[in-house]
Amino acid sequence: MGRQSMTASALTRRSLLGGLGGGLAAAGACGASLWRTAAAKDDAPNEPLAIEVKARALPHFQPSKPGANRFGDLEYRGGLVLTSPSEHFGGWSGLVMDADGMRLLAVSDVGTWMSASLTYGDNGAPAGLTQARIGPLLALSGRLLRDKREQDAESVALLDGSLEHGTLLIGFERVHRIGRFNIRDGQVQAPTEYLRRPPNSHMPTNQGFEAVTVIRAGELKGSPVAFAERFTRRSGYHSGWIWVNGRPQLIQLEDIDGFNITDAVGLPDGGLLILERYFRWTAGVHMRIRRLLPGEVKPGAKLAGHVVLQADTGYEIDNMEGMSVHRGSRGETVVSLISDNNFHTFWQRTVFLQFTLVE
Repeated sequence: MGRQSMTASALTRRSLLGGLGGGLAAAGACGASLWRTAAAKDDAPNEPLAIEVKARALPHFQPSKPGANRFGDLEYRGGLVLTSPSEHFGGWSGLVMDADGMRLLAVSDVGTWMSASLTYGDNGAPAGLTQARIGPLLALSGRLLRDKREQDAESVALLDGSLEHGTLLIGFERVHRIGRFNIRDGQVQAPTEYLRRPPNSHMPTNQGFEAVTVIRAGELKGSPVAFAERFTRRSGYHSGWIWVNGRPQLIQLEDIDGFNITDAVGLPDGGLLILERYFRWTAGVHMRIRRLLPGEVKPGAKLAGHVVLQADTGYEIDNMEGMSVHRGSRGETVVSLISDNNFHTFWQRTVFLQFTLVE
């Protein structure tokens, strides 16, 4: 464990500089082959598959400072590097946790979903995943999504209910859309409808609805919110939308230092957290989380937010794309993150992290 901790930063930097750029361009070249082949032949096995997921603990978020626990407005609870012998495992771009943090659901950019139970150690740190299942996302008709243009799921939020019986919002790019998907007996069903598409939202093919969430309190409680990964139109602001009475209305988030938006999550107080990523070959990958306060997120708003956390390759991060929150056992707000390894298992990792948000 000591050797792994000492070398983690170097390995992460190697993975990011050696593979991330190519991975982002070639994401989805591997994975989900069974369902893709079946979709092409229209003989789809729609039932989910049970898979094994192995976990290696990440005891320190900043390996060079193993005694550090506080990072910005977050306290590190623990993390895992997740692997699986299943060819379908990977590419996780969106994450949602159940209300008690005991179960998660992730969606991938090759059109799959994964549900699993999360176990914890005596110290409250995540310890592993059990009862993991992977299944295909479906079209309105119930058929499999046939190709990358249809399959590229990038975000997920729990609209109501639970991960056993509830309703999800799932955002896709390439064919840009946000669908309502029911969950029955823990299994994601075909969508029942898609949200109304925002006007004048001709987003780049691979930079569409990267972040989808729901406002959890206040006058706009229950309203879906979405942000494009990068759709600035040279305005200096990222484009987002809030659906009020089913109609999308523009909101904007200041574009700071060229970061792209990769996810968003609604906080219990009615505010939002925004997850961002920056990548350059010369600098590796960076992660940033910004907080938007209750009442700030409303139609027509131009927002800047407060930086909660910023991290680079000196920390245990990878291509962080999914984020969720839940209440801990003491009522604290727990922030969970997951990375998209682009199915490049040699160069990149599936990293799962948890923090406590310091109020």
